[in-house]
Amino acid sequence: MHSALVAEKLRKQHWKKAVITTHHKPDSDAMGSSLGLYHFLLQHIPEVQVITPTDYPDFLNWMPGNDHVLIYEGNEARANAIALEADVIFCLDFNTLSRINEFGETVRRSKAEKVLIDHHQDPEGFEDFSLWTTETSSTSELVYHFIQQQFGREAISRQSAPCLYSGILTDTGNFRHNNTRSSTHRVVADLIELGADITAIHDALYDNFREERLRLIGYTLHNKLEILDDCHTALITLNKEELKQFKVETGDTEGLVNYGLSIKGIVLAVLIIDRTKLVKMSFRSKGDFACNEFAQKHFSGGGHRNASGGQSTESLEATVARFKETIRLYREDLSRI
Repeated sequence: MHSALVAEKLRKQHWKKAVITTHHKPDSDAMGSSLGLYHFLLQHIPEVQVITPTDYPDFLNWMPGNDHVLIYEGNEARANAIALEADVIFCLDFNTLSRINEFGETVRRSKAEKVLIDHHQDPEGFEDFSLWTTETSSTSELVYHFIQQQFGREAISRQSAPCLYSGILTDTGNFRHNNTRSSTHRVVADLIELGADITAIHDALYDNFREERLRLIGYTLHNKLEILDDCHTALITLNKEELKQFKVETGDTEGLVNYGLSIKGIVLAVLIIDRTKLVKMSFRSKGDFACNEFAQKHFSGGGHRNASGGQSTESLEATVARFKETIRLYREDLSRI
């Protein structure tokens, strides 16, 4: 890792203009790590701009610094100009430029130095400096360790602390996933001491949804949940008409895939949604079934061992049929867990 080299450049104020970017449809870890880093970098770089490729759920808008985020879609010319003029671009919670859509080509063309901060497998290798490991719960925890180890815990402000806590909270599944270690809890304890209000954060993340989202969940579990018994798999699908019926907005389907995994005997839960341009897929698994390898091999995806995503250019019906055919090749693997 290049933590010390990046820290040295920051101390010497080597960079004057910085961009922070993260993956499309950012989640809590993406925004938490980005805004947590944003407040820290303002102490060392005169101009810092967070640019997200797309919009993100409004239940993340409470994070300090949210008002200074620039969304690429609809602001392409301005965002491209800022990235091309930057001295450094921090790339958080992704490791292939395709994950930031069209903005990726601008980042690739920019002469700015690139700093990768990420915890996903198989990085592309576009960066100049890498703060990468798969041994950390989240990108937010990585940002915490970088600041704490290189600049001391006093460099983590009251604005950064709740952002970083939120990223760790959600990427560990409220501290229940196997990426939660004793060291993760020590980091979280420190962030609480540094100003993270855990009650307010929980309310913002989990008790702040629209009525339509709750009705969507009820409808989905009652009408769209399918159990593939021989594969120990729970499958949920949503088509374009259903998304329209429940006025689905960004973030409304987040966490929906996890309901399938809560069923006794289920090893793999899958959510397949027709997003018009692409059919998007979410995978969650238990035990040793590597859903990221399954997603990468069959559905142009990847991610973590027990939490990953994929996509398909086929129709929803064709994608579902291909998934059902493919998953049966793994019946024995799923039965052993």
